[in-house]
Amino acid sequence: MRQKSRNRSQPARKVPQKTRKGPQKNSKLVSYLSHHLQMFIASLGYLSRQPVSSLMTSAVIAIALALPAGLYVALDNISQLSAGWDSSTRISLFLKQNVDLKQAEKFATSLRLSKEIENVIIIDRDKGLKQFQSISGFGDAIEFLDENPLPHVITVQPVVEHQHPERVIHLVEALQQENQVELAQLDMQWVKRLYTLLDVARRGVWIIGSLLGLAVLLIIGNTIRLDIQNRREAIEVSKLIGASDAFIRRPFLYTGLWYGLSGGLLAWLLIAVSLGIMAEPVQKLAALYHSSYELSGLNHSNIVTLIMISCGLGLGGSWLAVGRHLSEIEPS
Repeated sequence: MRQKSRNRSQPARKVPQKTRKGPQKNSKLVSYLSHHLQMFIASLGYLSRQPVSSLMTSAVIAIALALPAGLYVALDNISQLSAGWDSSTRISLFLKQNVDLKQAEKFATSLRLSKEIENVIIIDRDKGLKQFQSISGFGDAIEFLDENPLPHVITVQPVVEHQHPERVIHLVEALQQENQVELAQLDMQWVKRLYTLLDVARRGVWIIGSLLGLAVLLIIGNTIRLDIQNRREAIEVSKLIGASDAFIRRPFLYTGLWYGLSGGLLAWLLIAVSLGIMAEPVQKLAALYHSSYELSGLNHSNIVTLIMISCGLGLGGSWLAVGRHLSEIEPS
């Protein structure tokens, strides 16, 4: 009977120990999350009590972010506009005189199987001579010719890739090596120059964006440094009563986050307003060229990326400032 009573009493002692640890862990987690929520809201309240300075800081951040983002949107629109010019890119293959029409058709069929070629058109020598007569104005003189001096011509429309326009040049060089081809001529070689300029402009946008991102870090860091100096006495009191650096750091980190978030939203607003101002003149210009082109702005993924970058810069700038200046403040 004593052994049974001892066995019954042992689980009764372990149960309270397990039930005590659970609520303690939950209470610590709840208090930790509640403090973060309090600091998140309190930092917003601190900024709302200084609306003019907070708005000026957010506006500077927005302008610094809107410039590279706006250049990115402009390059994206130019790329979309130039995509319609790819269909006008042609490679003219002037075949040798001894190549007859059947051989030309067989050669054109083999070209259609290539993944680098989108379309192939054969212009036989008789059709080419008629077109030359109607265009050149030498129709009467051409009638006295004993035979047609023009060769068969194959017009090739290549697949133009924005990232690799040089592949068209390689295709022209490869076609020039064919036995049936006398001359391979690229009619729109300027497309390569255009895409090269766009690639240079994209890299320039990345450089400008990186420099302005560094400027945003410095702006937020300097703003947080001033906030730390203004709250120096409160920080000293907090350290006297035993507050940790992580506890003191949180409101400043959330302040930087709010600066970054507001700056990113303002940058998006600036880009949207700028596109709205430019939309009507661009539509009028497109109408003059019989086009229905419309400006495109930032899509959802680009907007999310812009805001995430802005928030990251806000957190990064505030973290650097707090890590450097908070350690310098010690209660005397």
